[in-house]
Amino acid sequence: MTPITEVEGRRLALSNLDKVLYPATGTTKGEVLHYYAATAADVLIAHVRDRPLSFLRYPDGPAGLRFFTKNPPPGTPDWVGTARVPRSDDPDARQILVQDLPSLMWAANLVVEFHTHQWCRDTPGVADRMVFDLDPGAPASIVECCTVALWLRERLAADGLSAYGKTSGSKGLHLLVPLEPTPSEEVTAYAKALAVEARSELPELAVHRMTRALRPGKVFVDFSQNAAAKTTAAPYTLRAKDSPTVSAPVTWDEIEACAAPAELVFLAGDMAARLDRHGDLLAPLTDPGQARPLPGG
Repeated sequence: MTPITEVEGRRLALSNLDKVLYPATGTTKGEVLHYYAATAADVLIAHVRDRPLSFLRYPDGPAGLRFFTKNPPPGTPDWVGTARVPRSDDPDARQILVQDLPSLMWAANLVVEFHTHQWCRDTPGVADRMVFDLDPGAPASIVECCTVALWLRERLAADGLSAYGKTSGSKGLHLLVPLEPTPSEEVTAYAKALAVEARSELPELAVHRMTRALRPGKVFVDFSQNAAAKTTAAPYTLRAKDSPTVSAPVTWDEIEACAAPAELVFLAGDMAARLDRHGDLLAPLTDPGQARPLPGG
């Protein structure tokens, strides 16, 4: 029998709680739901609220079928919010909003990675965040990503912008920058210019093009996720990897000191202590007072 629980007045059917989703650690679906409810809820919701979501679903664990979905899945409760998302192929397209604990737990029960746009529902295509996805090509690792991240931090600071880091929860590192509202195409153009500059200043380490042949041993500075149609793994989401890795905020001291990839791998079980120690390291992203104008914007 599927257990029914009540979350802030909403009735939810939570299924397959004993199912092992992460065989490497024996982590069950029930433990995944506990992570979202007891550890990540407040901080994750703060970063996704009012942002249309896409999901990477992996209902049978990372080794099973994985698929992206943008449209609200069949059976979405009428109390789960949605927002219209402009798409050239579907002007009436809508995506899920996670605004509160009930909608978070409903979505988490589907077994998903949470991916967000860099803009909010009331201003589609007008970004209030900029993102750089630093993706290492083997044998490079997150260690090399940290070197590129430190260069980007200084370069952004020269333009009056502050950057905040998180692990991707996979191989790389994400840098996020709070912005005054700016059209996504302008943010993309600026991020691309910095990626090209990184390639020029760090020629043995950074590349700005996705071409696979260019990437072994280097860090791809992916600026493209600033495009209005793109989404990026949300802070605190679990990832569909062998273990329940988290896209976890990190300090600049941790980035500077990183000497081995394992030093910046954080699992669901690590996050309560990190939040107790650091609070939400990405809180400036949700503070409008921290937003700065894009140079030339």
